[in-house]
Amino acid sequence: MSWEDTYTVWKNNNDLESSLKQELEDLAGDQEALEDAFYAPLEFGTAGMRGVLGAGINRMNIYTVRQATEGLASFMETLDDEVKQRGVAISYDSRHHSQEFAYESARVLGAHGIKSFVFESLRPTPELSFTVRHLHTYAGIMITASHNPKEYNGYKIYGEDGAQMPPKESDLITKYIRQADDLFAIKVADKEQLIADQMLTVIGDEVDQAYLAEVNNVTIDHDLVEKEGQTMKLIFSPLHGTGAMLGEKALKQAGFKNFTMVPEQAVTDGDFPTVKKPNPEDEAAFDLSIKLGKKQNADLLIAVDPDADRLGAAVRQPDGQYQLLTGNQIAALMLNYILVARENAGTLPENAAAVKSIVSSEFATKIAEKHHTKMVNVLTGFKFIAEKIKEFQATDSQTFMFGFEESYGYLTKPFVRDKDAIQSLVMLAEVAAFYREQGKNLYDGLQDLFKEYGYFAEKTISQTFDGIKGASQIDSLMAKFRNEAPTKFAGYTVTAMEDFEKSAKTFVDGTIETIDLPQANVLKYLLEDGTWIAIRPSGTEPKIKFYIGTQADTYEKAQQKRADFESAINQFINE
Repeated sequence: MSWEDTYTVWKNNNDLESSLKQELEDLAGDQEALEDAFYAPLEFGTAGMRGVLGAGINRMNIYTVRQATEGLASFMETLDDEVKQRGVAISYDSRHHSQEFAYESARVLGAHGIKSFVFESLRPTPELSFTVRHLHTYAGIMITASHNPKEYNGYKIYGEDGAQMPPKESDLITKYIRQADDLFAIKVADKEQLIADQMLTVIGDEVDQAYLAEVNNVTIDHDLVEKEGQTMKLIFSPLHGTGAMLGEKALKQAGFKNFTMVPEQAVTDGDFPTVKKPNPEDEAAFDLSIKLGKKQNADLLIAVDPDADRLGAAVRQPDGQYQLLTGNQIAALMLNYILVARENAGTLPENAAAVKSIVSSEFATKIAEKHHTKMVNVLTGFKFIAEKIKEFQATDSQTFMFGFEESYGYLTKPFVRDKDAIQSLVMLAEVAAFYREQGKNLYDGLQDLFKEYGYFAEKTISQTFDGIKGASQIDSLMAKFRNEAPTKFAGYTVTAMEDFEKSAKTFVDGTIETIDLPQANVLKYLLEDGTWIAIRPSGTEPKIKFYIGTQADTYEKAQQKRADFESAINQFINE
């Protein structure tokens, strides 16, 4: 059907949910908005789906959520009956309609005779990952749009290992989703009847306690935390999301007694009223934390995004101002501490390994190498880090110590198989305690690492292309970089280009090596000075991302090189 036909079906549906019906009435005559809402189904990829809330097949609403869950249920019906009995764990964040979407998912599953376990109230993404493993469910559903603005919500599916569903299964689920093309014909069971029949179980504190018991093992040096945690001043913000309850409990459990939650941002609110974007990568998200930090003379400010899988931090500098750390810098500080502390305790395994994405800094690689720890590179997406953890455990080849992505996602202990800001909150506070015992803070610690390993500078540049033409614009940019491959950036020669879609690394002399990673639409240029530049479309948003990683012997030189490479990328785009 054309988008007009689809729109007509929705408009004429007398049973359409009232708020959506009102929205369509308000949009009547706005051809551009209606076309964007109905021209194509909301894309469902390996990271699930994410979109603007509203009416239409290209929006997040109860009907598109039912359709996604129908796909999961239809796939599960092709498996053993035992799978249906194991069921699906479901959690949700503080966004608008999140709880409603969670229960709509349970109602669709119930109509297929599949059990569900739904949290009594909002819980973080990492706890959902843990819950799948803890309750031995076959799958998990997380209703979240992570750090996106308030207009968005999303839907992610997790596999039985607690990681996001692998590509093979995800592709099959997508096939079943597309087969459920009549969104209004999808059957849903009655919620109260499902509870009465024990097909829907509401879960809560008992799972929280099991998760927190595991988080307690994140702390390496309990004596250090006991000593410094009594007086070290820390400001924590959950940015109106799921991190408040568990974050507070995890810090207290570890031994940190002198932290303050930003009161305005400890209130769960899907409008995120104190920030434009609830994103700990965004300096503006720290405005209230900085104000409170200056008042209390706090060493460290930490914020987590609404579903508590990403963590950002700011540290006090010598002049009393606060500097936001990058995800790569936070990872370097945490990995260095983990390896040093484990070495000092005599508990660093001989086969220790860390895992990072191919677009993350080599800063952490240098640290790992010094401590005889293997660094493994994987494609972007924490599911690939989870795959490595599974491989390490199955083969007993390596012992997982730490995993991270530059986009503010980290994992210390593998009882969760996704990035975990609650674990990271506790770990980064311990790292701060480590430096505090030496009369330093995290800013000083970072300078120490720079002096030892070199000054690393990174930058992620995102360009957004919304709407119908967005995908083709992104495709055109990828084609330009692939087919008209630059030979120089900012005066530095490209020595090799890695095309992960072709699994080929091509050197300047024409030599080609095979890349032993899954195929992906990613390009990476390696330059003569050790700089690298990567380009990839986002898997969850209408964006193309450019990554720069460079290094110099001073901070100023590293920052200047980063700026020069950014200008070179923009120049090539606009040629």
